[in-house]
Amino acid sequence: MRDLIPLMAGTLATFSTGGAVQPVRTIVPVDPHEAFLGVMPAYLPPRERGGGAAESGEALGLKAVAVYPGNAANDLPTHLATILLLEPPTGALLAVLDGRLITEMRTAAVSAAATDRLARRNARVLAILGAGVQARSHLAALREVRPPAETRVWSRTRAGAERFAAEMRDRFGVSVAVAASAEGAVRGADMVCTVTGSTTPVLEGSWLSPGTHLNAVGAARPDWRELATDAVRRSRLFVDSRAGALSEAGDVVGPIREGAITERHVVAEIGEVFAGRHAGREGDDEITLFKSLGMAVEDVATARFAYARAQDRGIGEEISLE
Repeated sequence: MRDLIPLMAGTLATFSTGGAVQPVRTIVPVDPHEAFLGVMPAYLPPRERGGGAAESGEALGLKAVAVYPGNAANDLPTHLATILLLEPPTGALLAVLDGRLITEMRTAAVSAAATDRLARRNARVLAILGAGVQARSHLAALREVRPPAETRVWSRTRAGAERFAAEMRDRFGVSVAVAASAEGAVRGADMVCTVTGSTTPVLEGSWLSPGTHLNAVGAARPDWRELATDAVRRSRLFVDSRAGALSEAGDVVGPIREGAITERHVVAEIGEVFAGRHAGREGDDEITLFKSLGMAVEDVATARFAYARAQDRGIGEEISLE
């Protein structure tokens, strides 16, 4: 996480300043199974340094992610993903990587980078709604930028929240309080992460205190919601991609359709903040919201980084498709 957070900040700065090629992802509904397949390609061109030599930041690849919410009932992951990393000069296949772990880590790293720029410096109370893999990775990532003095978790099942609390105690030696309700977790928190699989709102705007920073990570489809409309309307809204958020993020698309906000409610892409083109938080009483959809540039940059580390350490399995 310590390495990945600045890598994601730099990658999104590149995206938001026109230095990346990434279409809005293609979604293939799998309606009989209430699921969908997303295909996410991206290209990060080499960046020129002052001396003219290309920086080793070039990356090309794609992620295929199958989202099957019903898998949870069968003790299977709800998100199954594979990343193909290609050699940019030739298009040859360099590596096949586990997209589940990369998605888990890069998503939390982006939230942490956003939190570092949007949350108040003295933010110390963290509320997490959801108790799955993203809850775990978000606590790991946020500890790098705003180590919480108090952490609360809420989940639709108390057993899941208690399991999360026990795992975080064993992993980090931190105490996590299990909240009886989402409202109980959120009220008085400085930082809130919604990392649920919910398709209907789990967070009301009236629960948010002035100065709160919110990372909204779930609701990756236009008809899914984690946030009630008033939570979005009260917040200064930052997104990873304007085009993606305005077409896919239910927490943005829904309030627009209701007439509660307009497209201009999006203050900036978070990459514009990372690039120094936008100030981010402008006052201690502002409620800031980073709506994360997740982007292919994050996946290919992380895959390139993982591939380089694997080569340095001599790990990984060599395969041939000949």
